Amino acid sequence: MLGSIRPALCLCCDQLSLDSRDGTSASRFWGQPPRDPRYAGQQPAGRLADRTRSVAVPTVLYRLLFRLVLQNIRPEAAHAGATRVMRIVETVPALSWLLRKLIGPPDPALQVRTLGLTFPSPLGVAAGMDKDATWFEGLGDLGFGFVEVGTITARPQQGNPRPRVWRLSEDQALLNSMGFPNPGADATAARLRDRRGRTIIGANLGKSMTVSIDDAGRDYAESVGKVAPLSDYVVLNVSSPNTPGLRTMQGVERLGGLIANVRQELARIGCQVPLLIKIAPDLSDEELDAIADLALALELDGIVAVNTTVERTGLASGDAAILARAGGISGPPLRARAIYVLERLRARVGDALVLVSVGGITTPDDAWQRVLAGATLVQAYTGLVYGGPSWPRHINRGLSKRVREAGFKSLHDAIGAGVKCASIPQAPSAPTRSGEESSARPRHGRLPVGRASAAR
Repeated sequence: MLGSIRPALCLCCDQLSLDSRDGTSASRFWGQPPRDPRYAGQQPAGRLADRTRSVAVPTVLYRLLFRLVLQNIRPEAAHAGATRVMRIVETVPALSWLLRKLIGPPDPALQVRTLGLTFPSPLGVAAGMDKDATWFEGLGDLGFGFVEVGTITARPQQGNPRPRVWRLSEDQALLNSMGFPNPGADATAARLRDRRGRTIIGANLGKSMTVSIDDAGRDYAESVGKVAPLSDYVVLNVSSPNTPGLRTMQGVERLGGLIANVRQELARIGCQVPLLIKIAPDLSDEELDAIADLALALELDGIVAVNTTVERTGLASGDAAILARAGGISGPPLRARAIYVLERLRARVGDALVLVSVGGITTPDDAWQRVLAGATLVQAYTGLVYGGPSWPRHINRGLSKRVREAGFKSLHDAIGAGVKCASIPQAPSAPTRSGEESSARPRHGRLPVGRASAAR
């Protein structure tokens, strides 16, 4: 045991020394490419150096914990342990206060005004991290600007058989075949009704496993009726690869019918809440364009892109037995495709829709690239798993620095600033590792909707 601990400690100490000087080594520790060379050689000074060290120390400690302990625990068990710890912290006022004090609020320059809400940071937690809606306040205290709970189904369900999550450590990725395990819409609604904090909450809704595709509209509508009045926005998840037949809901005819069912239910309960859809990365260009056109025609509020991928090419992880399993991959292998889908959607819809970019965000440069490409908000899951509890603060501080270096007063002003023309991007062959308002239909400064105006 000592033989394995000593080299890990030495490596972590070396990394701490480098991180405290320039903050660029964290990615090299995990085998990522180094930070953008534009920032290489910049030495933080004074208070900035102190802040860099305050991030580096817990980050290095988490890497040490991950290498020596967490990677030897089944991913789902490790996730459950993290959930329990954060719930304990949130139930002890002194610990919760201390966590918020240590993390500190995001820079006001990171605020984004969209969907009738003011997000303290564009960085959110993707659906799947808080499946049961039990620790969203703790995630908010870590520095995330919002948390998307779920995926929630109308009926409680256990999901697919275990094991159903695997680490692809060489790629910093995860493979999961969860199948929407969750306590159901009634239990989720009860938990959202009791929330006391200010964390912005989105509800990611999916189809119950036992419900046929033909009855999916009524199934989603049942969840919407219970959860939407208690949420700040709603996402219809039609793209998980782990519920049989679900991705067929992305076809224009079925998707249009689903949205109609959901809107009828929202009208029935008198609830106004932003409505988005979450799509897969594995769609063809024609399918992407058709969904974008439908979203515009039906005046949806936005699109969350993308879910996990069923592609297995371009991976460093070589465990054939794991890669042969059904499920979707998240993390850096999804990065290139996620960027492509974002750029194609932006070229198709402009700023008429809110685009939430997900997939392969592990560094501040990743998040900044998505913002410049037209993402109003970004989400992460796997980045937090490998980066640890100080990771969101690291991303927020990196984004704050990039906003100022680029000469913007706020990140909100940088949304879409990197889009030079409306040309359609070229699709990558396979996943690799590597604002002005719209006068017709503004999306970044709409009149208040959602939780503030929804029936409680």
